[in-house]
Amino acid sequence: MTLQQMDETLAKFLAETYTPERVERLADSFHRHGFVKFDSTARLVPQELMDEVRGETDRLIAEHKERRDLLLATTGNTPRKMSVVKSEEIEKSELISTLARSEVLLGFLAGITREQIIPQVSDDERYLITHQEHKSDTHGWHWGDYSFALIWALRMPPLAHGGMLQAVPHTHWDKSNPRINETLCERRIDTHGLESGDLYLLRTDTTLHRTVPLSEDSVRTILNMTWAAKRDLEKTLVGDDRWWDNPEVQAASAVEQA
Repeated sequence: MTLQQMDETLAKFLAETYTPERVERLADSFHRHGFVKFDSTARLVPQELMDEVRGETDRLIAEHKERRDLLLATTGNTPRKMSVVKSEEIEKSELISTLARSEVLLGFLAGITREQIIPQVSDDERYLITHQEHKSDTHGWHWGDYSFALIWALRMPPLAHGGMLQAVPHTHWDKSNPRINETLCERRIDTHGLESGDLYLLRTDTTLHRTVPLSEDSVRTILNMTWAAKRDLEKTLVGDDRWWDNPEVQAASAVEQA
């Protein structure tokens, strides 16, 4: 599908699904919670497109996944236990890269963020696929270096096995002193249940968040698209903590096996 065809498909679908008043309500919720979910009551993309993205993501996992089991110092040694597919491999997918550049999609989401969404981030952060399948797998408490992410919850475990996102909005990431536990004690934790096929828009730089650890062997497959706000364009990335691209970064240490 060409970019023009993608935009035409999305424009028609979104116009039929969302009124301006509904977008305003989503924007209000996003600014309160740093989170907006698109589920079976209001899809962001047609089901056919969701199915195509899921199939493409499954292919990329089968061909390119790399396992990560580590703790990250810049988030207070919270764990990363999952397999990943790097951005450089995902970028080669015409479907996913075309979708992430869609002016219609970015324009619609900008109505929710109430600011421009810019597809200009470091090469390793454009995309990430995470695939969790073993008991205790998790993407531990963390923030993002950029402002926005659209998360495709392509395959989710049942709630009983940990199919949730937890989030604490309106927080601040100091990589030299992350204060994760202090923040969790001081603030309310929002817990969002997710089902396969849901998507959510997240304000990643100010929303502390994690995937709840799997309580049993199960499958959680997520595609992450990351975008910037204008304030991010001059940002200097610090911390040597880009673990998804290189598990040997300075901030990473091995998870001790029980």
